[in-house]
Amino acid sequence: ELELLRRHEHRYWFHAVSVGEVNVAVKLIAALLQRQPGSAVLLTTTTPTGHAIATTFAARHHGRVAVLYSPADLPFVVRPMLEELRPRRLVLVEAEVWPNLVNQAHRAGIPVTLANARLSARSERRLRLAGFLTRRLFALLDQVLIQEPEDRARWAGLGVDPQRIHLTGSVKYDPAGQEVPAQTLQRFCSMLASLGIQPGERPIVLAASTHAGEERAIAETFLTLAADSGPIAPALLIVPRHVERAPAIVKDLASLGLSPVLRSSLSLHAPASASFSPHRPLLIDTTGELNAWQHLSDIVIIGKSFLAHGGQNPAEAAQAGKPVVFGPHMENYEPLVKLLLGTGGAIQCPGLAALPAVLRGLLSSPQKAAQVGAAGRQALTAHAGAVHRTLDSLIEAPGPGSQLSRQS
Repeated sequence: ELELLRRHEHRYWFHAVSVGEVNVAVKLIAALLQRQPGSAVLLTTTTPTGHAIATTFAARHHGRVAVLYSPADLPFVVRPMLEELRPRRLVLVEAEVWPNLVNQAHRAGIPVTLANARLSARSERRLRLAGFLTRRLFALLDQVLIQEPEDRARWAGLGVDPQRIHLTGSVKYDPAGQEVPAQTLQRFCSMLASLGIQPGERPIVLAASTHAGEERAIAETFLTLAADSGPIAPALLIVPRHVERAPAIVKDLASLGLSPVLRSSLSLHAPASASFSPHRPLLIDTTGELNAWQHLSDIVIIGKSFLAHGGQNPAEAAQAGKPVVFGPHMENYEPLVKLLLGTGGAIQCPGLAALPAVLRGLLSSPQKAAQVGAAGRQALTAHAGAVHRTLDSLIEAPGPGSQLSRQS
């Protein structure tokens, strides 16, 4: 695969760990391949779910994108890969500054960019504890492309040269490339129809990127709502953050008297069901489909925000114009949460006890739900163009010369 990439004039190495980072990388790579016809990319990932998404993407760009699992971060492992690929630039996504990979790239004179850089207050405090070692590592970065203005001081405080820090906005929040093909939505609508669910005729509540325990808790809330809703009871869709947890989730939901249907068991062309049952929630046990399911939903509940810390990314749901609901723990997305709440583009629950009332209010007032969704979409327009600003930095910025980079 690396040999195929070497036939191209401009080669890049993107490193992304899991689903969130891979989605950012894929968005950037797709735009890069279009803008720079002579380019090719090695994309390395760490998790199986991230690797699956990357592999699906690479299949559409055969010969220009290769996907590998991340090599061990050891000098004698990463150095030969750098010598074999000889990339113009190493692009690390969000927060993946691997010490030996960065150090070996720097030694070889290969510019290193940290793209869509993310640094929460908690992460900053933890990194500062490492002191001298952290500063030495971050000083090797040639570019840090930040999402928010307030991130500038944080990265500079960790040892990055302020002149190398550039505000590009968030690739995740940039609407570019987030469109879902009409054919995909049509296929998914057919699957919903097989369960008696017709988008637009019955409200759909989606629990997105849920973590352990949240599926059961949200399902309990949902059952309460369904009992109060009469014949137009809402439908529940669940997209767990880790699809390998599907068997455990099925067991949890069964203990509530529910009979979840697995997405993997549905045919794309299944016949419509005669009737709908709120006791048959759809559990999406496949990867790379969250954005499409959010477009078909009426309300999106963000996981990891009720029973865990940090939260998951609400940007895609807001971009789709859906009312976003999350719990008290959204620490990893503080700037975005502040933006959405400040504009009325999301609703934050103090805990699970408040969730039924919030959902009931949105379901009973479609006008209010539409207002929240529209406000969230509008709030993210500040990040429009982030993909192209990031590409400008990756392609046009000079980097240190080296034997390897000159040979490329």
